[in-house]
Amino acid sequence: MATDLAKIAKSKKIEYFLISFVDLFGVLRAKLVPARAIGEMQGEGAGFAGFAAWLDMTPAHPDMFGVPDPDSLIQLPWQPEIGWLAADLWMDGQEVEASPRVALKRQLARAEAAGYRVKTGVECEYFLVDSDGTALSDPRDIQSKPCYDQQALMRRYPVIKSICDAMLELGWGPYQNDHEDANGQFEMNWDYDDALKTADRHVFFKYMVKTLAEQHELRATFMPKPFADLTGNGCHAHVSVWNKTGSKNLFLDKKDKQELGLSATAYSFLGGIVHNAEALTALFNPTVNSYKRINGAVTRSGATWSPNTVTYSGNNRTHMIRVPDDGRFELRLMDGAANPYLMQAGFTAAGLDGIDNNRDPGRAQFNNMYEEPHKAKGAKQLPLNLLDAIRLLDKSKPLRAALGDELIDAYVKLKTNEWRDYAAHLSDWERKNTLDC
Repeated sequence: MATDLAKIAKSKKIEYFLISFVDLFGVLRAKLVPARAIGEMQGEGAGFAGFAAWLDMTPAHPDMFGVPDPDSLIQLPWQPEIGWLAADLWMDGQEVEASPRVALKRQLARAEAAGYRVKTGVECEYFLVDSDGTALSDPRDIQSKPCYDQQALMRRYPVIKSICDAMLELGWGPYQNDHEDANGQFEMNWDYDDALKTADRHVFFKYMVKTLAEQHELRATFMPKPFADLTGNGCHAHVSVWNKTGSKNLFLDKKDKQELGLSATAYSFLGGIVHNAEALTALFNPTVNSYKRINGAVTRSGATWSPNTVTYSGNNRTHMIRVPDDGRFELRLMDGAANPYLMQAGFTAAGLDGIDNNRDPGRAQFNNMYEEPHKAKGAKQLPLNLLDAIRLLDKSKPLRAALGDELIDAYVKLKTNEWRDYAAHLSDWERKNTLDC
């Protein structure tokens, strides 16, 4: 055993461990384990009933065990007696095929076998709202263009500082915090790293932001579109692929004919994402509410800042994929509800499909997609709702081959049930517009 969690507990004075996993719906689940038992848990795992989470299991399934990954250990800065651990799910001596973290690890193993090391960074937007989520927490945050508003940012300095201080203490390399495009919306950026580490930190970041907001008597939400007239919460991912040692960026090519600084490998990876984008939407935008962000009307600030068409460009934020700098690109489709592990497993699987099949992403587009969408001739449209996206994922041969039938079938089944539950509820809009038909 390379890393002994029991010894770490003694040296770091950790009294309890949260052994955590994320289910298919992105819900963070955990057991609180006293330090005296962590040695056993590290070997055998913490027991869970799979049916109690969104994993498409029944009460008849045997126990599921979350085996903690010691490399993922995060000591809570605000409660240092507690250590958080990401776990991989096992059942009957085998990894659970439909486990999001396992799915990401398998895609990264595929990449490594081909000589690639995937590095990523994420930009997680969130709102600070009142306790019941119906209104912004700051009634004075009312500008029509509130992005980077210093006054509104500093009114929330105490909670922003507490989150950034925690990231500094954890060594994540945070480098900027800002008020985003919507009233009451914020974003905090930290350094990119290997994809699994970024995904684990993404999971913890959401937990940390919600927890520290509560300590300041506020509520944080990553909901894709909590307010109809405001910009929604995106979760943009920056992606690059390196050699195994991490010493060379394989996406970088200064002689790129399109002058985007991308290599042939990068274009093939990009081609895989473009080819699979419509099906990936079910993973990147996993809720009914997500499609009110993608396909929403122009917001109070003047733009939605979210794509509805499959296009890529240079440093142009009106496209689904932006190339802001040489050797990397930004995927702008994902929203705040995206499962941190499935999100990265999805675009890694699609990118490897692109490399394996030498997929061509087509030419970059340099138009303003908000004002001149007609100039992107032949560009594919993203799904209009969750059901359409689920059906496209269900039919996707490349994503099924990469992620496995068990995960895709479970995800499609549970998300289809969620759609049916939504569709079964009558809304005030329906009564208002249909009662006198």
